[in-house]
Amino acid sequence: MRRLILEILSSILLAATCWSQGGETNRDGEPASFHIISDSEGLHGYIGFAHEPLPAEGGYHAGMGFYVAVWTLVDQPLAHFQIGLPSSWIQPDNSDNKDVPLCPEGTLARRWKDRGPTWSTVFQTIEGGLGYWAGNHFRYGPPKFSMNGTPQCYDYEIGSPGWSFFQSNEALPDDRLGIAQLSNRVLIPPDGLPFDGNPNGEFFGYSWMALPLTDPSSDDPPTGDQSWTCFLSTANFKGPIAYYIPETWSKIGKLFRYPFLYGRGLDTRPAVMGGGAMEINTVPRFDARDGRGTTYSRIPGLQWPVDAQGRAYLVQDVTYYSKAALYDAFKAWRDGGANCPGRFDLKGAFKPRLTARTPRYTQAGKRVAGIERVFDTRIFEGNVWGLQWFTNDIAPAGSFPQYYRETGDQRIAIPAAEVPAESRLHAQRFTLARVGGPYTSPGTGAWARPGPKLGPFTARLRDGSVVTYWWYRFVDQPAFQQYNWTREKKEKLQALVERIHACWPPDRDYMPPPTRGKLVSLDPGLLVTPPPGLDVGYVPIVTSQRAQ
Repeated sequence: MRRLILEILSSILLAATCWSQGGETNRDGEPASFHIISDSEGLHGYIGFAHEPLPAEGGYHAGMGFYVAVWTLVDQPLAHFQIGLPSSWIQPDNSDNKDVPLCPEGTLARRWKDRGPTWSTVFQTIEGGLGYWAGNHFRYGPPKFSMNGTPQCYDYEIGSPGWSFFQSNEALPDDRLGIAQLSNRVLIPPDGLPFDGNPNGEFFGYSWMALPLTDPSSDDPPTGDQSWTCFLSTANFKGPIAYYIPETWSKIGKLFRYPFLYGRGLDTRPAVMGGGAMEINTVPRFDARDGRGTTYSRIPGLQWPVDAQGRAYLVQDVTYYSKAALYDAFKAWRDGGANCPGRFDLKGAFKPRLTARTPRYTQAGKRVAGIERVFDTRIFEGNVWGLQWFTNDIAPAGSFPQYYRETGDQRIAIPAAEVPAESRLHAQRFTLARVGGPYTSPGTGAWARPGPKLGPFTARLRDGSVVTYWWYRFVDQPAFQQYNWTREKKEKLQALVERIHACWPPDRDYMPPPTRGKLVSLDPGLLVTPPPGLDVGYVPIVTSQRAQ
């Protein structure tokens, strides 16, 4: 909802215009003159869910997770196309601050005056998930998963242990790296995690849990102990894959010499975690305008997996967690207590009742009407959120309407048969996405000192890319090298990660399993086995990704 890449795309995508006019006649037998215009503002809106308020008591602000369906939304990889599958947003709770800006002067988000006076909604976020992004370099059909976060008022974003959220081919500067690779079994490419086969409604589980991998620090800047850790639940891998280093969130106060921000980031504050939504942002379209000024339009075909009753089950098992779910047991284990198996304890879990809301959409800045005749959001039995298709003459079950007619200040969904053949809209083909350039990392700085232990190795992925990776000792990976940590702190963290590698296998349930349906599988090319002698305490760090 508030991703910098979206703000950039909306302002820099230029409309490509072509003209088609000729001697056809319209339905009244009069000469027709249709102008075909190609543009990027085909559809915008949110298809989302909310839920009942969380209990005031219980502290359900230390984690959140759910299972989301994975499917191929669009039948071909399209250029200028960006839609997120159902995802959520996590922000630090700064509700006690009513009027002091959280985004310092000079940051990008501070320019967004409508977010004032506190700019709390664009201060810091974790907002990654499944989706198709205009910046993806390697399209292959199904969506991908990415761990997007914005630590500094959208000045930059982080999407993987080395790169931003598809904004650059080059790795982030050393001092902007923020995600630490935790798993020694899964690669995390900069272009996102692809899936195996052709998923059609199988479920992908992920949770963000605040864990105390390191102690709080009173240094400048003071830093909390919340390492927001991403856990996955799939058919061929389960467990934590990576986490945001707490200093990623705390350093903004020191950088801008703004002590008010100390203690207000995601490293310290309880989290605010709302419902979830599909974000429809960048969709191409064709317009055809006749000589009388009537405009017809077309967008690409968008599809959902539906059953015989026209139901698409999209999100289930939405759960919020307190520190009793994992944080407390993990901290005790870290400090020498009983073994922590990593499973989420349901005594610290709360599953709210979900609520549905009818979405609204726009096209070319005009309100879209008629979609509610085709489908609407629903809460199905078992507290599952999804979409229900109705009997209609506009689009078949599981399909979003493709054709529209402009009437006044609205674009109204219509059947394909109501679009004049002479408009040529039916025959238009949307531009396919091109393969992007290689993602690269430097051979100097944090990537080289102290550097990797072993490599390089390569893996081929289903998206048509080749990933190069090296094995680093956990605390030697690039993201940590910007911090002047003591040897004691680094060795304590290293020892803890070695225990995680030894005690948390990739085939155990950490998240509770899904209530219904099957689990999706990650692309097998992502799965790795540590080399002999590096089975604990070492992690595979991706250093490049290029086309095969």
